[in-house]
Amino acid sequence: MPSNKRESFVYTIMMCFVMVFWMSLYNIYLHAGTFLLEVFKTAWLGLPLGYCCALILDWFVVSTTAKKVAFKLLPTFASPLRKILTVSSCMVLPMVFFMSLYGAVEVLSHTQEWNQLFILWGVNILKNVVMALPFQLLIAGPLVRKVFRRIFPVGTILA
Repeated sequence: MPSNKRESFVYTIMMCFVMVFWMSLYNIYLHAGTFLLEVFKTAWLGLPLGYCCALILDWFVVSTTAKKVAFKLLPTFASPLRKILTVSSCMVLPMVFFMSLYGAVEVLSHTQEWNQLFILWGVNILKNVVMALPFQLLIAGPLVRKVFRRIFPVGTILA
C-alpha cells in the first residue's frame, strides 16, 4: 500500500485507470449485449472523460471519507490484509454510487429520456457493484499493488 501522499496519488492514478477501463468495458458489453472489438474501441474513446471524473471523485470526494470509515470499522491491530480489504471496499462502494450516475447521464445524453435517470442510476448501481467489488478485491487491487511496488519500491517516491 502507498506510504505517503505522493505514493497515494501515483497509486490512485494507476488504480483509477484499471478500474475505469474495466468497468467501461463491462458496462458497454452489458449495453451492447456482445463482446466485439467495437466494445474495446468505445471504452477506449470514452476513457479520458470517465477517467478524469473518477480521478477527481476519488482524490477529492471519496478517498478521505472512505479511509476514515474504514479505519473506524477496523480493530486497532487489524492484519494488513484486513486493512486492504476494508479500505478497498469502503472506496469501491461510493465510487460505484457516483460513477453509476456518470454512466446513467452518459447514456441519457444520447437517448434524451431524462425521466429515466433515477431508474437507470439505480439499475447501474446494482449491476456495477456486483462487478466492481469482486474485481477490485480479487484482481485489480492485487495487480495494481504488485505493479506499483515493482515500479516504485518502498522509499523511491519521497513525501
